[in-house]
Amino acid sequence: MAFQILLNFFIAVVWMFMSSSLTPSTFIIGYLIGLLMIIMTRRYFSGRLYIWRIWSAMKLTAIFLKELIMSNISVLLLVIKPDLSTMQPMFFALPTELEKDWEITLLSSLITLTPGTVVVHVSDDQRTLYIHAIDVDDVDEAIDSIKNTFEKAIMEVSRG
Repeated sequence: MAFQILLNFFIAVVWMFMSSSLTPSTFIIGYLIGLLMIIMTRRYFSGRLYIWRIWSAMKLTAIFLKELIMSNISVLLLVIKPDLSTMQPMFFALPTELEKDWEITLLSSLITLTPGTVVVHVSDDQRTLYIHAIDVDDVDEAIDSIKNTFEKAIMEVSRG
């Protein structure tokens, strides 16, 4: 992926020098030409095109922002109208399929940055995250929610 990005920038810079214009618009045109050349020669690259990973990273960011806004609203409602009789704070274990350290760190950070949830411990084998949530109705639903949003999006970014 890094090779493709560097190659694309190199083609854009060469285009700028060939057209004798060092303007941003010339660079963008050269970048698009380089991207088209990389797409045409994609079978010679071992991995997926880097554009798809960038697209996956943008989707992960959008998912995080959506979850951030939704959890902020739910925590705000808990603060404004606290109904302690129905609130169920709890700890639960989240088994994860992520393998690399940075994937687990990213998942832990995204969960902790979302209001109302905190990752309190990662197991020694890095296969289980222990999470505290401020209000959980169903543990299985909370686990499925995290697996189908954050974990799935992280796997798309890292593994293509």
